[in-house]
Amino acid sequence: MEQIIAAVRGFPGAFVLAPEPGGDFPELAWGDAFFYYAPDARPPRHTQPYATVVTKNLPGDTTSDLDPPDRWRVNIHAGRTTTGELTGTEPHDHSATDTLLPHPVYGAHGWICVINPGPRTTDTVLRLLRRAHDDARARFGRRHGGGEGDGMGGS
Repeated sequence: MEQIIAAVRGFPGAFVLAPEPGGDFPELAWGDAFFYYAPDARPPRHTQPYATVVTKNLPGDTTSDLDPPDRWRVNIHAGRTTTGELTGTEPHDHSATDTLLPHPVYGAHGWICVINPGPRTTDTVLRLLRRAHDDARARFGRRHGGGEGDGMGGS
């Protein structure tokens, strides 16, 4: 998990929100991570993260069985086409580790996930994270006119 978070922190303009006990975020978010493109180093107010890491079952999202120790899931907005290409349409075991899966709740919306990425999936996960980050960066540029100060180098 730390490898994934460190990789995202290395992307230009990345902001990683990692709520901890005693902070301003609800206990349900503690231990998780939320990835944004935010060149001003502040979490965007009206933007969803392009990827997350979750460390526990959430209400309505228990099929990944994340409550046992050392289980966690990276979730990435990859787009519907990419999600379909990488995961297919056959039934999936949403508790399988090191396997590209459609997100158990948001797969139809283009979210892909991997529980405990390992040798089979880490390179793909990192590539998908980079692409999701670049897509978020491009959206930011379109919303903000693509001018100087947006982390896009101007244009």
